[in-house]
Amino acid sequence: MSLILDAGALIAVERGDRSTAAVIEVARLDHRAVIVPAGVVGQVWRGGGRQVRLARLLNARDVVVDPLTHVAARAAGVLCGATGTSDVIDASVVLAARRHGATVISSDRADLEGLDPAIAVVDC
Repeated sequence: MSLILDAGALIAVERGDRSTAAVIEVARLDHRAVIVPAGVVGQVWRGGGRQVRLARLLNARDVVVDPLTHVAARAAGVLCGATGTSDVIDASVVLAARRHGATVISSDRADLEGLDPAIAVVDC
């Protein structure tokens, strides 16, 4: 099963959280796709030398940044409308998880499950 990283997961990586890094590393060693929705990158990326761990992860050959296309953005908006929420990036995470049949590493379980109660989430 693929792995989707949300903002909480990227922040955990940036802070050196060993348990989150271990989950990601196991997925990579098992040759499972590790996917980061592009909007999530925008939520956490601030540039500069303090984000070395995050830059290393995002630049890894086996980590895919999933683009937020026009079609995907509209689908995220529709999901927000259907669930009465407003966080398009969370919606894009849920849609990416559905599309890839993936588990999400997140610090926002409640928000993601509010968009899709069936989504598989691992807390970070």
